[in-house]
Order: sequence, then structure tokens, then C-alpha cells
Amino acid sequence: MSIKRIAELSGVSPATVSRVLNHPEYKCQSPEVRERIWKAAMQLGYTPNQAARNLKLGIAAEQKNYYIGVLMTRTENATADPFFGELLRVIESEIHKQAAILAKVWYLPLFSNDKKCRTENLDRIIDEMYRETICVCDGLIIIGKCNKEALKKLNKKYKCVVSVNRNSTNYEVDEVLCDGRKVASMAVEYLISLGHRNIGYVGECYNEARYAGFLENMRKHEIEPDPSMIIQTHQTETEGFHAMQRIFREEDRPTGIYCANDITAVGMLKCLAKYKNYYYTPSIISSDDIEEAQCTRPMLTTVSLPREEMGKFAMQLLLDRLRGGHRSVVRLELEGRLMIRDSCAPADESGWSDYCI
Repeated sequence: MSIKRIAELSGVSPATVSRVLNHPEYKCQSPEVRERIWKAAMQLGYTPNQAARNLKLGIAAEQKNYYIGVLMTRTENATADPFFGELLRVIESEIHKQAAILAKVWYLPLFSNDKKCRTENLDRIIDEMYRETICVCDGLIIIGKCNKEALKKLNKKYKCVVSVNRNSTNYEVDEVLCDGRKVASMAVEYLISLGHRNIGYVGECYNEARYAGFLENMRKHEIEPDPSMIIQTHQTETEGFHAMQRIFREEDRPTGIYCANDITAVGMLKCLAKYKNYYYTPSIISSDDIEEAQCTRPMLTTVSLPREEMGKFAMQLLLDRLRGGHRSVVRLELEGRLMIRDSCAPADESGWSDYCI
């Protein structure tokens, strides 16, 4: 099925289709256009002309085209959390480059919610997922945290499963991991190096590796976390805005804040920009390093997660298992990298006087 046909169905040029399918870094004019292109590609079961590619590469035998599904467990759509959207773009392009077929992308945040997983009929939901691909899905890539029981059921239903995550599956399935505990520890360590002792946490808490890493590092430095400075939120910009409004109401505000992900931190910075008259300028550090992190004022200090490598290794692990290359459960861990920018300052300095985005 040609790129031209996908272009006709999605209402864009063939050149745009080619760029979206082949280059995850390509910035499409809107997320909706990109979604239309991938929807059309999935509808048509599009895969590159592998025979021509093999001829060009000097490969004689043509390999089987695998059908790959992607399950997003942290977000309800492609734009709610840019980190997961950016990671999905990498994996979609890797599926395309490997001449596999993207069978379906599911957005099912209930799989990361332990409470809902206890009350929902997981077997029914997973069976419905499988039927949506006409029972043709060779492998599944799970992006984000997944409930333990749900993961076991998914692993039984699909031939091969790979998790891409910040929370380990404890060797339940093959996984590519950027350990959330280490990511949080790196962020909190930086705040402490700047002299901060009054440090808050904003993000998910229950069964969350980054929260565990925050607590571990605080206690390593003999700093007892203040419960009033720990704010449980979902990971969205709106929740970050509301979290900062709550902090405003506290008498003893933190001088430094570790925010579990960038998009929540962006919401907090927007709140600070709106309420400048409070003259409160905490140091804020987060994790992910989404594109927006470099567009804030001040620029957001964060721990960068290697999205490109996470997506590529996930696909390589999945294909290797599908082809019988390995049988043991594989855990591949990648390191985060501290990106020092402008949103953090020493504790004894006044910080920034103009938060704006």
C-alpha cells in the first residue's frame, strides 16, 4: 500500500506522510494531522516495500512482517503528556523502519491505576483489545507503568511483551527502563547541593518509583520530608497549576520543589507567572526533558530521559524475542542526565523575579 494512498486518506501531501512515518523528530503542523496519518497507515496495514529494501541492502531472504500493538497506560490521548507522545513517535517510526505493521495504539490509563484494576474486568478489556486487531497482533509494547496483575494477563494474551517505563516490572516481561528512583535521586541531590533543605514533592505517590527515590535521597541526607509539602497529583499541566496554588496557601513554603514530570512543572511555572505579586520564587526541578522544558522562562532544570534509545531498544528487544533470539527475561536500564538550566538557584538567593512562559 503506497504512501500516496495514506496521503489521500489523511488529506496531506505524500512528503508529509513520509516525514511523519520515518522521522520521529519531525514537528508536524498539529498533533491531529500526525494522528490522521498514523490512523490511515494502521487502517491500510501499511509497511515499507521490504523486498526493495532487502535488494538495496543485499539481503536475499524476506523476513516476516510482524503486527505490533502499542498500549499507552499513563495518558488518555497523544497530547496529555508530551513525554509519552514523544516516546510514542520514536516507537512508531521504529516499527515502520523495521518493516513491521503498527496494528493499534490504545490509550488506557486504567492499566496504571491499581484501584481500578482491582474493580474492572481485566480479562474482558484485554480480550476486546485483541479483537480490535482482528486477533492479529504478534507483539505488544507497553509505554508507562502497568498494574502487576494486568501485566501478567497481557503477557499471557500476547506472544511477546516489552515494557518501556520508569517503574520496573521486576522481570515480569522484557523491559527498557530509565529507573525513576535514580532519576528522582539525581534531581533531589542537585537541590540539596544548592543548599535546599526545605524541599517539596509534586507528583504521583502511590507505588511510584520517583516518589520512592525522592524519599530515599531526603533520608540519606537526614532530611525528614514535611507531609504538607508532598502533593499527590496526576501528571498534567492543569494539576501542576493547581498544586502551585495549594503551595501558595501554605505558611511554610518549600524553597525547592522536585516535580515528578516536566508537563506538571510547566503548569507550576505558569501559575508562578500569573501570581507574581506573591513574590515567591522557589527552585523547581523535574524529569523527562520534553521540548517545552527549553521554552519556559526561566528554562526548566530537569533530568533528561533518553527517549530515542528507549524506543529503539524496545523495538529491538521485541523483534529479537519474536524471532527466537532470546528466551530469558531481559532488563535493559538506561541512565538519565541532569540538564542544568535556570529554574534552580542556591537556597540563600532570592531566585527569579519573573516566571513567565
